[in-house]
Amino acid sequence: MKTNWFVRMLRLAALLSWLFSTAWQLRKLDGNDKMFREQLLKRLSGDCLKAVNLRIELQNPLPENHSDKGLLVVSNHVSWLDAPVVMALCPSGFIAMQELQSWPVIGKMVAGVGTVFIDRSNRKAVDPINEAIVAKLAEGSNVCFFPEARTSLGNGVLPLKAALFQSALDGGADIQILALRYYVDGKRTEEVSFADIGLLKSLWRVVSLSEIVVKVDCAPILKRVSWPADTDRFAVKEKVEVYLNEKVLSDSPNPQRLLP
Repeated sequence: MKTNWFVRMLRLAALLSWLFSTAWQLRKLDGNDKMFREQLLKRLSGDCLKAVNLRIELQNPLPENHSDKGLLVVSNHVSWLDAPVVMALCPSGFIAMQELQSWPVIGKMVAGVGTVFIDRSNRKAVDPINEAIVAKLAEGSNVCFFPEARTSLGNGVLPLKAALFQSALDGGADIQILALRYYVDGKRTEEVSFADIGLLKSLWRVVSLSEIVVKVDCAPILKRVSWPADTDRFAVKEKVEVYLNEKVLSDSPNPQRLLP
């Protein structure tokens, strides 16, 4: 069911207010401890999801991280909504395209949560990015990336890229996999997808939906210490790919339709 024009405008106004409020509040992260940081990021992400009437349904409990190091958090990628969904569950810095730095307000905001920016046109940039991720994980900060490297329609999982899984191997970090599935009126939806459409059009689609539900499956944490010594990034990628495919395809209405 679609919302009326008035509700859409109210939601857009709520998102705009959230955006500027968040940019201001992220300045509080400087000099504060990990617990304060995680609580603030969870609250801000929850406020974003509330503004668009999105509800998270956890399909199983989120495992606790008992390591001193941060988690490498990985997820399938459907929408710009993925980031606040992940942040509400596992407060993290992100790997994002370099162009995002120049976006008004948003650029400063994503930088403020510890984002590592990536030049997607430069393959030689992978090693410095992995080093930056390792450093963040060693500090105890979670880092999230979307190994599909682009958004899909959400019906299935695009082939994963292996390069950034090297950071878990180099840093001795554990991996948390999250599988996201979006629903409207009880049915899987492509409406929230950010594949090949602009931000403004995507925003309009999202605020036009009466309620969005995202079902999140949380895999058991992949423990680095349990992997064979000769494990490489491709083996790690395959483990993640198997889990994501199993969950995302479990009730997919059109598993062959991945892109517009």
